[in-house]
Amino acid sequence: MTSDSPLGPLRSLCFSFLILASTVHAAITVHHQQENQIAFATTAPGAIYTGVAAYNPTTLAAPPVPSPAVLTTIPINLQNEGTPGLSIKQKGSFFGFSIEMSVSNQVLGKNSSLIQVPFLNLMANIVNRAGSVMIRVGGNSQESAELVDDSLIPDGRILTKNLTGVTGTTQTPPLEYRRDLFVMMNKISELVNVHWFLGIPWRQTQPFATAIIKAADEILGDRLLGLQAGNEPDQYSLHGHRPEGYSPSDYGGEMSDLFAQLATEGLDVTKGGMKNLVSPSITDFAWTPEQVWDSGLLDKHGANIGYLTVEKYPRHNCAAMFGEPGNPDIIDPQSVLPLYLTHDAHTSLLQPYLNSTAFAQQQGKPFIMFETNTAACGGFLGISDSFVAALWGLDYALQMAHSNFSGAMFHVGGQNVFYNPFTSPPTNQSAFHQWTVGPTYYSALVMAEAIGPSNNTQVFNYGVDNLSSFTPIYGIYENGTPVRVAIINYINDPSGASTVHAVISIAGTTMPSSVKVKYLLADTVVQKGGYTWANQTFGGNFESDGRPMGEEVIRTVDCDATAGTCTVDVPAPGAALVFLSDDAFTENKGAPAMTFPTTAYTKTRNTGM
Repeated sequence: MTSDSPLGPLRSLCFSFLILASTVHAAITVHHQQENQIAFATTAPGAIYTGVAAYNPTTLAAPPVPSPAVLTTIPINLQNEGTPGLSIKQKGSFFGFSIEMSVSNQVLGKNSSLIQVPFLNLMANIVNRAGSVMIRVGGNSQESAELVDDSLIPDGRILTKNLTGVTGTTQTPPLEYRRDLFVMMNKISELVNVHWFLGIPWRQTQPFATAIIKAADEILGDRLLGLQAGNEPDQYSLHGHRPEGYSPSDYGGEMSDLFAQLATEGLDVTKGGMKNLVSPSITDFAWTPEQVWDSGLLDKHGANIGYLTVEKYPRHNCAAMFGEPGNPDIIDPQSVLPLYLTHDAHTSLLQPYLNSTAFAQQQGKPFIMFETNTAACGGFLGISDSFVAALWGLDYALQMAHSNFSGAMFHVGGQNVFYNPFTSPPTNQSAFHQWTVGPTYYSALVMAEAIGPSNNTQVFNYGVDNLSSFTPIYGIYENGTPVRVAIINYINDPSGASTVHAVISIAGTTMPSSVKVKYLLADTVVQKGGYTWANQTFGGNFESDGRPMGEEVIRTVDCDATAGTCTVDVPAPGAALVFLSDDAFTENKGAPAMTFPTTAYTKTRNTGM
């Protein structure tokens, strides 16, 4: 049986790194995070937290149980074939990560000789289940980033920040970086099956800074998925980077300018990153996707555009993160908490993109949510860093898959944001603190198992008469046959009265004698850290080396042969992934998380070695 109670005190882990790399990897030195020595201490009653956002212990009040009561005994009548409305075929790598370029040295490693072990392990967990991971290194900080000679960045670092040149709503500093960033990315891909997106700086277009194009192709080769042609161009005029009235046609003209410049530089644009441009990456702020398609962008440059993309957060927290205290535009997280605990929020957010996902299929191109998370400008305290976000992220990802997106990249920032899927400790604490794994990483892990490695999976948002928005359900199909069911229960009800009883049947086939179930659980929706997926956890703040802790527990649920049904209970709050056959479970159960060799340490004190 899967335990619905939280784990007891988390056991500490000594790092025993299995030497799995072959001789080709022998030169790699991995940045080792030392054993956790102390748990993160919350503030005393009445005290005011003054640290960085990523570790703020403040919690919100859980919402009340819905009134009137919602449907909790839910019939899920699947059919063995011929189900209408299934999504396009999805890849296991659907749930990816967007890493802000300015913090790539914190997340990936100091340089190609000092790679972060926890990051490798976190990616390996996904790869073992999904087959691969898509990662974008970019964001606002890519727009003015400059590739410079190694001699200009000392001490083995891969990048530096010009803190005197901060601009824009998110106060992003201009970057200078070395080719070693791409070398490090390539070495990561040698260890785990990661594929990358990068971005062409678009802040200055006369001329374009094209060094990244040549270096990325040369170093990453086939591991480079594509190059983003501008980040959020519909907001350029808002931030003063283009004149008022800057339009989709102007953006398309700049792309023509880029091709003309590359022709004079003798670069072949029929292969490599320039063959797979990522565009238009708009936020729906000033332009709609339809306006971009109507501008003729694909008619002119479709042969070189490999991915159609948008970037959308459900709301923003910019006034609180970057404004003055007392700003009337500051949003109280408690007031918007219920908006993250309803499936209808996802359908409303994604509705404007359904025309574009259909358009992308006509064009034969994937349509990707290239950057997203709970809220722009770092997310909301108590929402983005609580179990709310784990359930929200899973539902959002599944709904995007059902809506024919081909991937979604959840953004990763630095220490000053709430929404990170994972956060490395401050540099001065790396000798005694480990990583902090956020709630949306759990979403990614569950999503990887829901979709699986076949790259042939279809997702269906299952509708039931009187089904509540608090209890979304998805059918997962392979070749038209249902193989898994994902059930989410957003309700916060410790009494047990709101537990969902999902009664599953499959028309056209005999139900198995039993099904296997994995649970994503926490005590409350506002809990911070210590969530469990199949009874395993990554702990709380500063407690993870990237490997799940605890024994995996998978529940076996007996089916009713007479009724031809299997009833799976889902606690409030919680989520369940139901495996409808042994084959479906074996394919997606996840291999043991791999570990990696280390040949040097950045700190040698306070170790558990």
